Amino acid sequence: MDEIGVSLRLATHAKTVAISTRGVAATFFKKAFITIGLLLSCVLLLLIPLSYAQVSADDPHQSEPPISETRTEPWYKKIKWEWGGHVKAQGGGSWADDKSFFRLVDVGPYYDGSVEVRLTGKLSFDQWGYFEAHHETILSGGDTRRKIHALRQRYPFLFSTGLMITDPLNDDRRLMDLTWTIHEDDQYIIYNRFDRLSLTLLPRWGAVTIGRQAVTWGNGLLFNPMDICNPFAPTDIERDYKVGDDMASAQVNLGTRGDVHVLYVPRRDPVKHSVQWNNSSLAGKLHFAWGSTEFDVMVAKHYEDAVFGIGSMGYLGGAAWRVDGIWTILNDTRGKDYYFSLVANIDYSWVWWKKNFYGFVEFFYNGIGETDYTEALFDQDIAERLARGELFALGRAYLSGHLRVELHPLINCHLTVINNLADPSGVVQPRIVWDVLQNVQVTVGGTIYYGRKDTEYGGFRIPGIPFAVRGRDSVNLWVSYYF
Repeated sequence: MDEIGVSLRLATHAKTVAISTRGVAATFFKKAFITIGLLLSCVLLLLIPLSYAQVSADDPHQSEPPISETRTEPWYKKIKWEWGGHVKAQGGGSWADDKSFFRLVDVGPYYDGSVEVRLTGKLSFDQWGYFEAHHETILSGGDTRRKIHALRQRYPFLFSTGLMITDPLNDDRRLMDLTWTIHEDDQYIIYNRFDRLSLTLLPRWGAVTIGRQAVTWGNGLLFNPMDICNPFAPTDIERDYKVGDDMASAQVNLGTRGDVHVLYVPRRDPVKHSVQWNNSSLAGKLHFAWGSTEFDVMVAKHYEDAVFGIGSMGYLGGAAWRVDGIWTILNDTRGKDYYFSLVANIDYSWVWWKKNFYGFVEFFYNGIGETDYTEALFDQDIAERLARGELFALGRAYLSGHLRVELHPLINCHLTVINNLADPSGVVQPRIVWDVLQNVQVTVGGTIYYGRKDTEYGGFRIPGIPFAVRGRDSVNLWVSYYF
């Protein structure tokens, strides 16, 4: 129970800091936009003349055109604007196990809903670059929010472990604070945020992007240990957009030999609110091909750790295989010096009974995981990665699979199974996706946890608390409109 008291004091301190910084959020937001606008204007003034000079230098032997053809199109007519977005409404119900800590407030059913409006815009400047911005407004609320608010008052320790991430997306760690809350209480929350806000330059040798963007590395389909910047959770069903991060990235094309990708992600300390080198990431990845096989070599400084990765992708008959190995050297004195993670998968598509099938099988080894899940919960290295949203498993070895059947050109059935090999326990996620119209999609799905007592997904107990940690079975409906 001492740990609970300490966690309560930490949670209270964090809440106090959050309240004190809320008043400066609007001022910082305005300053960020003014700075970005000035930088964009300067870049425009510098690069527009260079773009014309580059065009004339493309062919030194080109004959001089007639005077009547020397008139160029005005620069402002070369600017193109594209926009789009979507509106997504989600509703669902969930049920908690009667042995879980939710029984303190109610085991359900819980009925929840959310609406997300995402606007996307892209401003292209001829052939030398473009500016991209994605803004989203999100409304969410329901029984889960009310019950968790009550549960947080009684057992704040449960929320300090990273197992229960219930707060909305925020920019506490990001360089720019581009999220602001319109209204928040124990019933619902409405907030706005920019998920993309970046300028991309396209020189002949590659691309340079500065600002909020999304970068994905690695070959994992469900688990992806090489993806160090906001990876998807293996149970994520909606994967239209990955959460963006504030970073500077550069990609250098090496012709037929491959390419080099380098990125720097500055992050703030969530308490001090200042950029800290120990919270930031600097990484580089070399991609090249040898025959029909592709390879990736990654080196990164991620938070306080050094990360090395090697990946490969190839073909075996009509199937595609992928494998990534990640070696992480920990910079701490908690009893662990390093750990190794590996993901390997193979996917294949075929036709049965005049229906299109697609499936894959994936193995994931989590070197930082434990066989004792209660012990894993108190492991600070695991807890930090859970809280940062880059680790989604407590155990060691997982075998997962996915199957998709096209019942009709507009209707697809999916089944995903994630299984902990040591327990065994796991998650089953069936769903049906129906393209009702060209720009309207309906998804109906569920999440079912299985496993015996004291297993990762079946539920395990926390010392000092007479309840089990277990996910809630749920059924959900998504309606998406794209424009």
